[in-house]
Amino acid sequence: MRPASSPRRPEPTPPPAATAPSGTASRGKPADRAATARQATDGSPPAVPDAARTATAPPAGAHPDATVPATARPAAAPADGARPDTRLRTGTRAYRRANLALFAAGLATFALLYSTQALLPALSSGLHLSPAQASLTVSASTGALAVALLPVSALSEKYGRTTVMTASVFAASLLALAVPFAPDLAVLVALRAAQGVALAGLPATAMAYLAEEVHPSAVPSAIGLYVAGNSIGGMSSRVAGGALAQAYGWRTALLAVGLSALACAVAFRLLAPPARHFAPAPVHPAALRRTVTGHLGDPRLRRLYALGMLFMAVFGAVYTVLGYRLTAAPYGLSQAAIGAVFLVYLVGTGTSAASGALTARAGRRGAFAVALALCAAGLLLTLAGPLPAVLAGLVLVTGGFFIGHAVASGAVSRTAVSGRAQASALYLTSYYIGNSLGGTLGAAAYHRAGWTATAALSLAFLALAVPPALRRAS
Repeated sequence: MRPASSPRRPEPTPPPAATAPSGTASRGKPADRAATARQATDGSPPAVPDAARTATAPPAGAHPDATVPATARPAAAPADGARPDTRLRTGTRAYRRANLALFAAGLATFALLYSTQALLPALSSGLHLSPAQASLTVSASTGALAVALLPVSALSEKYGRTTVMTASVFAASLLALAVPFAPDLAVLVALRAAQGVALAGLPATAMAYLAEEVHPSAVPSAIGLYVAGNSIGGMSSRVAGGALAQAYGWRTALLAVGLSALACAVAFRLLAPPARHFAPAPVHPAALRRTVTGHLGDPRLRRLYALGMLFMAVFGAVYTVLGYRLTAAPYGLSQAAIGAVFLVYLVGTGTSAASGALTARAGRRGAFAVALALCAAGLLLTLAGPLPAVLAGLVLVTGGFFIGHAVASGAVSRTAVSGRAQASALYLTSYYIGNSLGGTLGAAAYHRAGWTATAALSLAFLALAVPPALRRAS
């Protein structure tokens, strides 16, 4: 602190321009690409550079996760060499376009990724497959996606978020047009795995795009709407696929999903605003390794990765086995009726979009507690015999899962201050590993001891999720 008697302060010397070292772990960023909200689990407010700061600190007594709107005052003139904060804000046309674009991309991603899940009984019948063999058409795409996420997301650091997302959704959609013509299981699984690799360019990159291009105050709602697109995509491919499979066969159903995804890819390309806050950098394996090691060494991120994996393990176990359970006695539902059951995904659309408001009111730990409680209550309810009770349980499981996923995925992009694409890629790698684990183990448990065993396994996954969800950050 300067003493009172010190001489008049000299004019500050402008700092030298930052240079960008190679790699993704630590490169300089221009003023207009300031780091978005790093909202740590201890509730620290989003970090915004002084030249672009537009929000005040939370008032005393406010919840640490709350976002406080800016005070109304004229914007100060930017300092020499700095530009005003031009990140997308709620209510602007560019913000709406970005939301619609990512909504369409998310819809296409999940429609393609899980296009065969509701059709597993039809695949078993048409290709003479066991349930375990038919389930490979789901696990091949999610497993390949998990493996490809990190290397493909690293490409977005060099070639740009929108470029990688556009290539990803178009490639996956074109592959989807070949899937219905697969002559046997081997070709079908190979095409589904290729789709998983193609889709890897969108999920982690989309989170990084939102973190860079959207103002911190609007990030939670933007991510919530993106996840809502995921839920609608997952629902629509299952509902429409089930009805089309019953009327025209599973091949026609998969072709319809592919054409719909291609239309979403075109919408994304036309709507997505260009990235204004992305600075390309060369991809170096050593720098990528340092970035990944740094993320894995952060206990806050590790807890979020564990939560994504465990929530998805529950969801994967329930929905992989669902079709086989409901076609068996005492229910005996048709393929179209099983597809219609996936309308419960609409609950996920609402709960994921509302997750930001829930987090602002109850905090991150409170939101996770709500998600865990809903999933547990839903699993217990599915143990009842009547079909309405089973469906009510599915509603609760679906709502709880989408809350947990939306909160955890949003927290990852806001906790990592560098290498956000890799941070999100690690989260989604864990997430899809959880899907494969849950689907495989859930199907094995169902084959051995029925739905009771699948529900018990899912409750065990939830029990493992309690410590990372409710632990206070140190």
